[in-house]
Amino acid sequence: MTILPCLAVLLMMGQMEPIAIFDLTYTLNYDLNDPKQAAAAWDHCHAAATLQGIVNRDDPRLYIRYVSNGGINIDDYWLNRMSEPGQWLAGAERKKIPDIAALITTFRDFIKGAVVYDPKVPATSNLASTIAGAEDLIAVRYDPSSQSLYTKIIVKGPKLPVVKRLLKADGSSLFTGRGVIPDTDIPSTGSAKCDAYLWLKNKYIDAGLCDAVHAGFYIDSYWLKNPTAANPNHHTLTNHDFFVAKRGFFFDLGVWDDEAPIDDPKQVLGTDLNTLKALLLSAYERGGKDVMTHIGGFIPWAFKYTSDGAGGGQHEGVPTEWEFSRIASAYNTYVDADAFGMGAMANASFFSHYPLQEKYPQAWTTKEDLTARGYLAPDGKINFDGRQFIVFYVGDYDSAAWVYQQMPLYWDDPNRGKLPMMWCVSPIIEKRAGMAMDYMRRTSAANDYFAAPDNGAGYLNPGMLQEPRPISGLPSGLEAWGKHCASYYDRWDLSVTGFVIDGYAPGLNQKGLDCYAQFSPNGIVPQKIPLTLLHGEMPVLRADYDVNGNPDEAVGVIMERVKARKVPFHWFRNILKPPSWYVEVRDKLKEADSKLELLDAPSFFELYRIYLKTHPSAAKGKIQ
Repeated sequence: MTILPCLAVLLMMGQMEPIAIFDLTYTLNYDLNDPKQAAAAWDHCHAAATLQGIVNRDDPRLYIRYVSNGGINIDDYWLNRMSEPGQWLAGAERKKIPDIAALITTFRDFIKGAVVYDPKVPATSNLASTIAGAEDLIAVRYDPSSQSLYTKIIVKGPKLPVVKRLLKADGSSLFTGRGVIPDTDIPSTGSAKCDAYLWLKNKYIDAGLCDAVHAGFYIDSYWLKNPTAANPNHHTLTNHDFFVAKRGFFFDLGVWDDEAPIDDPKQVLGTDLNTLKALLLSAYERGGKDVMTHIGGFIPWAFKYTSDGAGGGQHEGVPTEWEFSRIASAYNTYVDADAFGMGAMANASFFSHYPLQEKYPQAWTTKEDLTARGYLAPDGKINFDGRQFIVFYVGDYDSAAWVYQQMPLYWDDPNRGKLPMMWCVSPIIEKRAGMAMDYMRRTSAANDYFAAPDNGAGYLNPGMLQEPRPISGLPSGLEAWGKHCASYYDRWDLSVTGFVIDGYAPGLNQKGLDCYAQFSPNGIVPQKIPLTLLHGEMPVLRADYDVNGNPDEAVGVIMERVKARKVPFHWFRNILKPPSWYVEVRDKLKEADSKLELLDAPSFFELYRIYLKTHPSAAKGKIQ
């Protein structure tokens, strides 16, 4: 059964208004080394994204062309896929909007005006996106110069009224890092940046004016200080639309208490971190206890908080990622990680209306099938015959942005289907890119099998859900996580969690393992666990190496690890590799050792479970 939203019903009745198409790619042609052009790119993308979130909140009305990858316009790709015969948008009329003033005029009835923010306090750009969603306003950076977007649409043109102003009427800053935070009785933190976020917490999250279980971790207008530090689209403003549509809140804060961030070097150490904790606690108290908080976005590590690129910090990118995950997990939040590289996304507010099926079933293997294929002897024991079994974790697809950008490049590879692939695609992606998940399931081959990636229905550290919970001191979050994951695993018929990133968090204890056994009964692959373990009926295998070099390098690593490990079951993680790469690796492995066999995920985990049941030492975690 398919659940059809209003758009699909109207399409079938022939009563639908044309889909508005706005081409924002012109901003990618601006010279980002020119501060005025960089500011124009930022301003146009910010205004368009916040407008889109409002317009698409109840129905998909506005589609933006913006993101490209590998020579493909990704937005065109998905629009065309959704418009194929028999698909959601087949026959839908399209109407091009010529410029941003016309865009605002077209959808003027959907917005109440503008929220204007302070260029001298970059954090106010994220406040503006929050307020945009909460009060149906578009976000506009204050810039009274003659060619600015502010002048074109507020002073002139549509003459939008300024409903909210995040700076004083004379253009001076509202947030100064001194005295008392404006309109509150909260003492200043000494940081204008953090004062702004505590104001947001007080006025919008605590006051219930925004949806506390949806949040965006996206870089603020500090991006304008160094816009060439990453791809031109890595301001990630076009990612805002979904969280505006959900009336979520936005933030951009560091996680380390041993250094001040590059964007606020004079703050007292730990001020960013304490502010982050305050926001996450407020989100927890206003919804996250029971349903988990969805954070889109990620550490903007090319710009801030890390030693990578222009980040200006002492800590590398992965440690900073892990520390953020450790902290966020302590407050019942998971991350839909729009990480550096493929972090930009557009149209999630549009895609969120895609009509998904109630169920996407996939088959598990049986002992009869394994016997017929020669893997099990008549007595039920595994017929190894000297073989070593391998499964590849096909990742990383734990982010809506990464799936949206990469599937057009990899899924259509002509070699897909020629060998078993365990595609580890987060089910939480259905919220922002359900059309991609549906497309993969509709067009999958017999050799394509789907498992959950890190760490289930969203990226978090499950060890931080277990009591006692350092950092937050909150009660156990395992029940909330189990319920959250179960609903997504049920729709997508998932029973394997292909990777559990423990990072800097504790490993899974008995209650944590019990939690996963409820929704992932056919297997999990954590980091901090004995090499082998059978927890009830759930097979547990410790994660091994990432294998991401060229095929010859990959084969060398695999051969080395197979020789070193004491069990005949081997898991390897691969990041953004096309099916053609896997075919070449598989063929070279066969040449190197005919006893190395790549299995489909159901066969791998079912045989591994049988192995554990017949090897008590392995089942009890005594093999290292």
